[in-house]
Amino acid sequence: MSLYDIPLRTLSGEPADLSPYRGTTLLIVNVASQCGLTPQYTALEELHRRYAERGFAVLGFPCNQFGGQEPGDAEEIRSFCSTTYGVTFPMFEKVEVNGASRHPLYEVLTASEDASGTAGDVQWNFEKFLISPGGEVEARFRPRTAPDDPEVVARIEAGIAAG
Repeated sequence: MSLYDIPLRTLSGEPADLSPYRGTTLLIVNVASQCGLTPQYTALEELHRRYAERGFAVLGFPCNQFGGQEPGDAEEIRSFCSTTYGVTFPMFEKVEVNGASRHPLYEVLTASEDASGTAGDVQWNFEKFLISPGGEVEARFRPRTAPDDPEVVARIEAGIAAG
């Protein structure tokens, strides 16, 4: 099964998948509203706005597995992201990224290695997976790597150019 075929739900609970993003470079991020890394929403939104017209999108997946830092329901998450950070990028339903209830999307994503060659569990909120326009995991950035880190931006731009 490709990434595009995995069943998802939008933050509002509607059935979805990633097929509308075929040919688009994606940055998939597990997000949380009450984390020390939550200010990364600002850079994620800036990237989304800067590159959206060129075939790029940030996709947010709320997760409450790390310190209970995303306790809200869908409306609370939507309101927080919109009001506090002006988030316009697509958000999906809250998922588990590790463990026995790991969402199938994260089963695929966590099989990819980071720059040090380590695959496996997501370490914390705001882990980032760069997806090529063809649906392959191109890079994995750990939580403390800022979304606007020069390496992340260079890889996004390379993905857009390849798309």
